[in-house]
Amino acid sequence: MADDDFDTPEVWDEYQWERFLQQQDRNTEKYFGLLEKYIDHPDRDKIIAREMGWESFDEGRDAEWDEEAETLCEEELSQEDDEDEEEDDDEESDGDFEEFSRSPIYQDTLKLHTWINAWLDRDAQLKDHPEAVRLATRSAVCGAKLAAALCGDDHTEIGMTIAYLKRGLKAANDALDASALLAQDGKMTSRQRVALNKLIFRVRDRIVDLMSEYRAEWRKRYGNL
Repeated sequence: MADDDFDTPEVWDEYQWERFLQQQDRNTEKYFGLLEKYIDHPDRDKIIAREMGWESFDEGRDAEWDEEAETLCEEELSQEDDEDEEEDDDEESDGDFEEFSRSPIYQDTLKLHTWINAWLDRDAQLKDHPEAVRLATRSAVCGAKLAAALCGDDHTEIGMTIAYLKRGLKAANDALDASALLAQDGKMTSRQRVALNKLIFRVRDRIVDLMSEYRAEWRKRYGNL
């Protein structure tokens, strides 16, 4: 499905946001695959643009591109007077993250990352084990998706928040799966697995609770999903 295939309503629900984010994932994977394939090709940018369906770098339009570039430069220069206002926006964004960093779910993800890093540091060979790598990366992805979901403001769409929470939940479930495989492979003791799973389930349960809260808020504002 192409990006412009979405019939964009005024407010998207979680499923529309999920479809959109999945499409962006596919586009990202496709882009990096093309970049790896054509990294040394002299016409790399043109090829990638064509394969991605972007507007091609037509040599016959160089003058038009130059004119557009100059316009953009002029607009950029004209915005210098607005720097103070932009700094205020940055401070507001920092405030959103500071509020998130004080939340119980952030503290739980921090404890999870600390535990995993300490466990990896005790055995250098674990850092090359595929399931240990998956455990570390998926737990990190979980934290990143939670930050994307919860670092918004009053104008953030509820559907988008729920979609990101669902991605955080999937990452947490992947981390649980990795811990089970590590235990089966003898890379983690039963005691370590119990301690780790306790941390993951704490994060997972908080995500489920938050999804329920945001879905209830959605129903309050817009009716049933």
